[in-house]
Amino acid sequence: MTSRIYLALDTTDLAAAKALAKRVRHHVGGVKLGLEFFCAHGQAGVREMSALGLPVFLDLKLHDIPNTVAKAVRALAPLNPAILTVHASGGRAMMEDAKASAPPGTKVVAVTMLTSLDATDLAATGVAGGAHDQVVRLAELARDSGVDGIVCSGAEVAAAKAAWPKGFFVVPGVRLPDDAIGDQKRVVTPRAAIDAGASILVVGRPITRAEDPDGAARAIGATL
Repeated sequence: MTSRIYLALDTTDLAAAKALAKRVRHHVGGVKLGLEFFCAHGQAGVREMSALGLPVFLDLKLHDIPNTVAKAVRALAPLNPAILTVHASGGRAMMEDAKASAPPGTKVVAVTMLTSLDATDLAATGVAGGAHDQVVRLAELARDSGVDGIVCSGAEVAAAKAAWPKGFFVVPGVRLPDDAIGDQKRVVTPRAAIDAGASILVVGRPITRAEDPDGAARAIGATL
């Protein structure tokens, strides 16, 4: 069975990213490459990572007018990412165009609310209600737009799945009980996220900062 753990390689160091991916490749289902990595290495860096044989989750969180996002997705199409993110707050038309422009094998998932935010942050940007309400609203909008799923915290994934039973749910910000939460505000354990309905988990620091990354990946996988 393919692991449901995607390793978050949030780094500008290509050699380190490749070395780490090679080290844990038998205990993760793929690698997530974000904006930090992409700005440093671009499509060439993504191709180098793809050559390792692991599915690539390209986490660029695209958010612009529909036409611009559609053109960006088409520009990324030769990379054939397994998963590509856009922001749900970009609206229905933007998400529709992103999905229509993506390669057939790419899952387009919409980011609902960053796990570094909480209700206080929402209020500061003029959004009424708590994280739960915002995630459910955006999950329903994403569902209606035709994308494949959403990114949300483990705290909201059960409610999102109830609203969208066939959705694909990406849960970042997972931590083992003894892990430091860092800059995350809404975290759950890997097992709790899976039980609540997560399709895949994005795990970074609990693996990348471990003394034994491969052992850490195996330990997390053993809890699922």
